[in-house]
Amino acid sequence: MTTRQQKTLVAGRTYYKQFNEEIRALVREGVTDFVITECNGQRYLATALEGDLTFDIHGVPGQDLAAFMRGPKIRVRNNAQDGVGNTMDGGRIVIEGIAGDVIGYAMRGGEIFIRGDVGYRVGIHMKAYLDHQPKIVVGGKAGDFLGEYMAGGIILLLGMFSDKPDAPVAGRSLGTGMHGGVIYVRGEVPDHQLGPGLQAQPVDSEDLKVIGALVEDYAKELKLDSKEIMSENFVKIRPFSHRPYGNLYVPC
Repeated sequence: MTTRQQKTLVAGRTYYKQFNEEIRALVREGVTDFVITECNGQRYLATALEGDLTFDIHGVPGQDLAAFMRGPKIRVRNNAQDGVGNTMDGGRIVIEGIAGDVIGYAMRGGEIFIRGDVGYRVGIHMKAYLDHQPKIVVGGKAGDFLGEYMAGGIILLLGMFSDKPDAPVAGRSLGTGMHGGVIYVRGEVPDHQLGPGLQAQPVDSEDLKVIGALVEDYAKELKLDSKEIMSENFVKIRPFSHRPYGNLYVPC
């Protein structure tokens, strides 16, 4: 059984490169649980780290939080900037505020749970392989191009915990170029918000099992009411083709 060691670090004005080098040195020394206070935009936190590590981050981490991460669990007790979970392989990230653009870019495993709104191109190029099924749950609303070129995994968009009451649940061109995976949306999605050739369809009983399990996990992490979340209907958006732009190319 691994003996867990905790360390509290004050980020403050520490340069991000120096701060990450300190974290890596502590991991090599056997520290497993980090509490980071006064986080002030330091980039690349937990990038490429592996194993049973935890990070409790107070403040706002900078870009590419947990890029290439494989295994650790991260809780951000505020907002997060762009690029969270870039090419992430595994682990879990919980963000108690809002997050920026390009969340989960090319994500290949693990979960990202966000309580509030997100920016543009969230879930772009998400992938799945064998039993690795990346998942993103957004409690608020999303900007343009959600799930663009998505090749696998699950995005669940709730539209509930948003600072933008008058905005649509998602921006323009939702799912543009999708050729794998599924996007679930709580409530309705107007057809004009969808990418070319896509349409929102009612979920079936198997979809509801998947959504229900994911909501249960999400609600537990963020102390929300799973029954309230599940009280609305859901729709799903799936790709219409595995080669959505195949007709643009002339065969040789």
